[in-house]
Amino acid sequence: MAAISAGVRRVLREGAPLDLIRRLLIAGMIFGAGLPLKAQPVPVVTPRPGLVITSSVKVRPGVYRLRASASLDSALITVRGRDITVDMRGVVLVGTPTDSAPDAARGTAVRIDGGRNVRLHGLVARGYKVGILARQVRDLVLERNDLSYGWKPRLFSLVEHESLNDWLSYHKNEDDQWLRFGAGVYLRGVRGGRITGTTVRQGMNGLLLSHSDSLDVRDNDFSYNSGLGIGMYRASWHRIVNNRVDYNVRGSSHGFYQRGQDSAALLMFEQCMHNVVAYNSMTHSGDGLFLWAGQHTMDTGQGGSNDNLFLMNDFSFAPTNGIEATFSRNQFIGNRIEGSTHGLWGGYSYGTRIVGNCFSNNRIAVAIEHGQDNVVGGNHFSGDTLGIRLWADSIEPSDWGYPRHRDTRSRNWRIVENRFEAVLQPWRIANTSALDSARNQVVTVRPDSSCDPARIVPTTAWWRVPDIPAAPLRWPAAGNATRNRQAIVVDEWGPYDWQSPRLWPLDSTRAAPLRLRVLGPVGQWRVIAQRGIARLSAGRGRTGDTITVEPSVAHRGDWRLQLEYRGEAVVLRNGRRVGRGMPVRFAYAHWEPAQEWTQRFFAYADSTDPFTRPEAFAALLNEAPLLTRTVPRLDLFWSRPREAGIPMSRFAVEAESRIELPPGQYTLRTLSDDAVRVWVDDRLVIDHFAPHETAPAYAELRGGSHRVRVQYVQVTGWVEFRLDFLKGLVRRSDGSAGPH
Repeated sequence: MAAISAGVRRVLREGAPLDLIRRLLIAGMIFGAGLPLKAQPVPVVTPRPGLVITSSVKVRPGVYRLRASASLDSALITVRGRDITVDMRGVVLVGTPTDSAPDAARGTAVRIDGGRNVRLHGLVARGYKVGILARQVRDLVLERNDLSYGWKPRLFSLVEHESLNDWLSYHKNEDDQWLRFGAGVYLRGVRGGRITGTTVRQGMNGLLLSHSDSLDVRDNDFSYNSGLGIGMYRASWHRIVNNRVDYNVRGSSHGFYQRGQDSAALLMFEQCMHNVVAYNSMTHSGDGLFLWAGQHTMDTGQGGSNDNLFLMNDFSFAPTNGIEATFSRNQFIGNRIEGSTHGLWGGYSYGTRIVGNCFSNNRIAVAIEHGQDNVVGGNHFSGDTLGIRLWADSIEPSDWGYPRHRDTRSRNWRIVENRFEAVLQPWRIANTSALDSARNQVVTVRPDSSCDPARIVPTTAWWRVPDIPAAPLRWPAAGNATRNRQAIVVDEWGPYDWQSPRLWPLDSTRAAPLRLRVLGPVGQWRVIAQRGIARLSAGRGRTGDTITVEPSVAHRGDWRLQLEYRGEAVVLRNGRRVGRGMPVRFAYAHWEPAQEWTQRFFAYADSTDPFTRPEAFAALLNEAPLLTRTVPRLDLFWSRPREAGIPMSRFAVEAESRIELPPGQYTLRTLSDDAVRVWVDDRLVIDHFAPHETAPAYAELRGGSHRVRVQYVQVTGWVEFRLDFLKGLVRRSDGSAGPH
């Protein structure tokens, strides 16, 4: 009975249901000999495609290179049943070779299909679109799994300007539309359980929770992903505590643009309620928190992502908003938001408490339009340009149902007991009624001490902090989370994680001379090879140095610099580890063939519409153009024309050039919104000639001399058209290869 009695004591401490305690007591009566139960041997299985597990097993340790089916519902390994433990410690599943492009990953490594009381721990999976997919499971436990280096799409934003193709849309997930984005862990219809000690880095999304509730998500690392750290859709009653969810970002280029493109550390989308989010580090992400009520609320005015508690989190250094929480009612207590465009954007929020937070060095600390019955109290504002901005617009969007069903005036505010230190403008308030602003302090001198939410959260009864157990995350945050926003470096595969050496331009990539910063762990570097470079500012140095490169006149479009690093241990972008003191080679190269394009701009009307009147449109292109110019590359990107003579909408461009390519294989890639056609040597190779949002298209080229002719059509809205010549055969982001 000793083992049974110990079990009873444990469940009593943990508050187990009485029926469970009763079953334990009955088991003690039936097996009352008092002898310990003999452990049964656990079967050992070897991973293979199509393996189905229906009882507890130990999976044989080893590295298994197993490609998955492209179908996300056809997993390599399926777990199905009740009361199952799958021990995968020492198991590494590899879906694609480590040198493959991230968008070549595909399929699902492990699927947990229904059942109850399922535990999976110790798995390492690389090169899959989804690491673990679970549906309709009760009491799921995922422990110490590493699902990093999975699928993510190639990004098209440049150092100099972004691409609209990279913007994300998470608006719909009733039918698992989010699966197209991939994830380390994707849970649908999971109720109860915990996720702990799990790592997902260098993919697109870390953890996605859909139509799920009552999970404990604790002590995980979902950082350095190009989409979301944690995403939630109709997900409620979860506890998200003490996780590292940093650098989940895209659409950011220091000195050029800060857009975020709807990436986020934590996304709560569509009726996510009663969640506790506490003691997490969620820095350097597109938004630290992006919370939206959902389309149902926007249409009907009912519901929202309500009654969530955000306590003692760090949402700092977001390119856009540390916190965006709109059309909902929530509590934000004791959080830290530093160095963001907006500290907290809370449009149409109501009944919300913003209490005891640290806002530091933000452009606008708190910005709320059409807010009602909100409290901003006991906060510490330090060095922000504008502390609090409240307002209401006279005209609201006509396609929103929300203002037709709700009173949306800006009214009934309490702004009390806040401290403003060296804030250029403490508040700006317009079109707002019933405002209580009492006992606020404004001081012009900024003290040297940092803002610590743990010391400033008020204890006054009417805004008392809920009783949440302490967690080990302490202020200030550690490691890269303490760097300012300049630490965000995003290339075509997402955020750089500072674990390997690399060269990164400080100016436009076409600047001459070009300044390159040596990034990475502490160590030394030396130049080991160079090509096409006339002058170099230094041949050796330390991490953090800036190297100035001046290409030779004959090689402005084709040069390369290679360095060797020795220093701290390194983790490369594909996950391969290199020990301390071992040499690591890295390089920066610029390749762009010489081009001279003749561009001709035309305005078209209904009578010459390129899609409904193609013959009339062809005749239009033989008439006198609105504008003719010569440019060194095809790269149009604007919301308004930057040159006189170009219409806002309904215009076409025809461009022509001769391109000389060295022997080899190349890819011609277009990025267009709204329509494009490309001919190479009078052969139509890209025919993407129907109105579309920004999207890429591809054609394969061989070296040699080629005459290239392009037709681009803009209907309305943003203008984006780019034509690139790339070395080699470039894959599409869906993993397929070849022309498109």
